[in-house]
Amino acid sequence: MIKKYCLFCDEMVSITSDGDYDKYLGCNCSPDGFYNLLSDSYEPINSLPHQKKRDMFHIVSAYIRELTDAGEKVSISADDLESIVNSPKIPVTIEDKGNRLLQYLYRHSEAPGESVVIQPLSSSYNLTYSPNLQELVYIIDKLINEQFMIREGMTFKLTDEGWNEAAAIAGGKKLKPCIVLMSDAEDLLTEWVEKLLPKIEQFGYIPRLLRHTTTQNREPYSLELIEESKLIIADLTGQPPEVYFTAGYALGLNIPVIWTVNSSDANNLFVQVKNIRPIVWDTAEELAVLLQQKLSL
Repeated sequence: MIKKYCLFCDEMVSITSDGDYDKYLGCNCSPDGFYNLLSDSYEPINSLPHQKKRDMFHIVSAYIRELTDAGEKVSISADDLESIVNSPKIPVTIEDKGNRLLQYLYRHSEAPGESVVIQPLSSSYNLTYSPNLQELVYIIDKLINEQFMIREGMTFKLTDEGWNEAAAIAGGKKLKPCIVLMSDAEDLLTEWVEKLLPKIEQFGYIPRLLRHTTTQNREPYSLELIEESKLIIADLTGQPPEVYFTAGYALGLNIPVIWTVNSSDANNLFVQVKNIRPIVWDTAEELAVLLQQKLSL
């Protein structure tokens, strides 16, 4: 297996080829998983000025770790770095960075007082989007002083207060990965992103929009991502055959599928199967209400 330096955590890591992407396996950016980097992006990223690397790379590493730890698949290119670093979702204050550590411990435990080992700590400051170990240690001490957390060497435990704080940040629920399948129709994309994905998240899921496309720099349409999901929402508007295929694959894995279709296509579906009874919708607002009713059952 080929080995290469991960640009973002500076660790020698095994890589495999995944189409136009290189898959980086088990580095500090994703210790228990992997991320994909567009192969042609390695040299442009590596050629960035040193100061820009110092300002950006620890944030990108933290971004990859947080998403892959939550069960999401991450595929990036050189063109994505600026948007990642400048995203309003990236924590800036010490308090917000501390919340990310509470969330990590919350995801990896089932109750207050349950042990979570973070090792090696010296390579884990990306858990808090910190630029160095010193800031991570400061955040840990702060959370301990606030009685949110207990540390015993490399073992960490949320206190009752820390657990409640983490649960409140997560809306009281551990978020589960969810895939939304739809056609490439651009006129639907904005409405889904702005009106439907936030509604899905309210019910304990991390929704990820997956569209079948060969557009460069778009995340590969991956069955691995489907296998890791806890729910599939498959929209048949536009009659995309890949949505049928992928949702059918999920059903074969006993992953729940919610079918939807715009009323304009409701009578023109390629496949008329009694087990496929899609929610018929006219507007994104109406579909948001119908999905809310379905997910709250």
